[in-house]
Amino acid sequence: MSSQTSTEPVTDTPMGSQIRKHEGGDEHAVPEVDPLATVPGMDVSSHQGNVDWQSWWNQGMKFAYVKATEGTGYTNPYFAQQYNGSYDVGMIRGAYHFALPDRSSGAAQANYFVDNGGGWSKDGKTLPGALDMEYNPYGDTCYGKSKSQMTAWIKDFSDTYHSRTGRWPVIYTSTSWWNQCVDGDFSSTNPLWVARYADSVGQLPHNWSVWTIWQYTSSPLDKNTFNGAYDRLQALANG
Repeated sequence: MSSQTSTEPVTDTPMGSQIRKHEGGDEHAVPEVDPLATVPGMDVSSHQGNVDWQSWWNQGMKFAYVKATEGTGYTNPYFAQQYNGSYDVGMIRGAYHFALPDRSSGAAQANYFVDNGGGWSKDGKTLPGALDMEYNPYGDTCYGKSKSQMTAWIKDFSDTYHSRTGRWPVIYTSTSWWNQCVDGDFSSTNPLWVARYADSVGQLPHNWSVWTIWQYTSSPLDKNTFNGAYDRLQALANG
């Protein structure tokens, strides 16, 4: 496969928007999980603007991921309000990066992410950064890369993020996209955040035997569940 670079300008692609576009699913899914052994959460991007964090906290949300960057040319203008606001209301929060593997190297995007809000600190309230790997909003599904090339790109991002922060990034993806575009195994290092808009999480991507976070709906915004009790979410934050 060729490795051509898209020339379309980077806008703001919300997490999961391309998975919904390509895979569909139930927008009103209710996750079949044990409420005593899971933690509810959410994720936001600039499309949510200034978020009323107190309202979501009152509705039971205990963690949030906030989009920080896309490629090496986009930063979320609402990042500070969203990232600090979720923290201030009591949530454990983290940042995510929307990958554009045809634009620049994994290392370049990991550094851009860390330099623009995607870092990690051991304060008990900050989750490791998340790498959003999904369908290309600007072109070829797998960004013009072979499975082995995509694996190498993700490893470059993951290794660079680890060298900068001491943490392995959480990998967000869908089983269908991952199995089309990636042939590597990250299950021993990177926690899995899987997207599937249904009542059950379904088959997991290659070699992962357990999911850490499941994004199960985007209505009225992206909602997630953490696979474990609250003390396990704290443990993920603390590293």
